Amino acid sequence: MDTNSAPSMKGGSNTERNNTPLHSFVVRASAGIVYAVLFMGSLLLGVVPTAIFVSVMSLLCCIEFYRMVRIDGKVPNEFIGLVATVLFPLSALVDGVWLTVLNFLLVLALGLWYIQMPRVRLSDVAVTLFGPVYTGYMLSAVVLLRAALPGFEGIIFSIGVCASLWISDSFAYMVGSKFGKHKMVPKISPKKSWEGFFGGLLGSVLVWIFIWVLCSNTIGIWFAILCGIVVSIMGVCGDLIESRIKRGVGVKDSGNLIPGHGGMLDRSDSLIFGVITAYLLLHIGGVL
Repeated sequence: MDTNSAPSMKGGSNTERNNTPLHSFVVRASAGIVYAVLFMGSLLLGVVPTAIFVSVMSLLCCIEFYRMVRIDGKVPNEFIGLVATVLFPLSALVDGVWLTVLNFLLVLALGLWYIQMPRVRLSDVAVTLFGPVYTGYMLSAVVLLRAALPGFEGIIFSIGVCASLWISDSFAYMVGSKFGKHKMVPKISPKKSWEGFFGGLLGSVLVWIFIWVLCSNTIGIWFAILCGIVVSIMGVCGDLIESRIKRGVGVKDSGNLIPGHGGMLDRSDSLIFGVITAYLLLHIGGVL
């Protein structure tokens, strides 16, 4: 017998041990904690660190998006798209109007590119535009939210909104894994269930009630509950939209940057629609 094979026959190979459910959970949880700590740390440090962090996060998300559309045969102008992606969160530092200015310049630049390059298809222009709008523009709401309220309340609302989406995802996963029987959209996301969906709503509402406890002079209890429900629903929409993109191009994950989670876009899909929804609701409700 080959003595080198004995250990693996007795105790299993390192690869087999590393594929156990416990190991996968530890890797996933550790990566998620590091991501959350970096994210919340930037929010705690202030608006400028938040804008820098979100800008980098948006860049990584857009790179992954362009990688997926290239698999689908599209040829985006990555230089224009990635520059716009980085600038969207940074422009939110100056004034909200600069987001509109940047949108105008982005469309203009792509229009001129389309004129100058006869071989460029309209679909190439469309995916180039969608990339930075889907990532940098939507995620710039994190910066706008952090800047909207000074001091303690700004920290609580910005961290609370993001936490409500993370907790919603976690509750949806736990409830869906244990009780999920009725599939939501099996052709797009086979593991999502209606039981998990309502579990996610509960998790989000609990975080928003906690926000109300800490900032009861700023937000009412019923409006907080409404925000918890709507933000969670929009987070699910963001998740499903990214799932549809991945299924459309035939990939499981947008990337492999975060162990156990996939790419940055996989980790940020619910934030993309959830945070901007929270920002708009808080504005409409007179909180910001």
